[in-house]
Amino acid sequence: MRFLRASERLMERWATNVRCYLLPTKPKPGEVVAILLRHCDDNALIFGRQHIVVPNAFVIELPADIHRLLSDNPLPVAPVLVHQVCRHAAEQGYTFAGPVAVDLRPAPGDMSARFRVHSRISPARGRP
Repeated sequence: MRFLRASERLMERWATNVRCYLLPTKPKPGEVVAILLRHCDDNALIFGRQHIVVPNAFVIELPADIHRLLSDNPLPVAPVLVHQVCRHAAEQGYTFAGPVAVDLRPAPGDMSARFRVHSRISPARGRP
């Protein structure tokens, strides 16, 4: 009986290792946050000494299966990412043209990358 359990554990470890080598790994949360912060730093517009405007609208394109997993999760991911971007902006002295928004979307078509991030400066909407 011990032999069967040991061989079963060995086969499970082997299958897990093969799966990790063959399939793309899921993005780590730290990677996504680092890319969002880098988008802020790289796309900053300097209007004066005290006025540096950075992107505030982010779209993260994910493979369909990962997007489905995140959508089904009861704890939303977007507010956590918004908080990280706002904290980084406060530390760096950046300002936003409008409210910060992070939108998680499934990638169009067959995407080979783990995720893609798009950012832009989106002004606040005026009151009518």
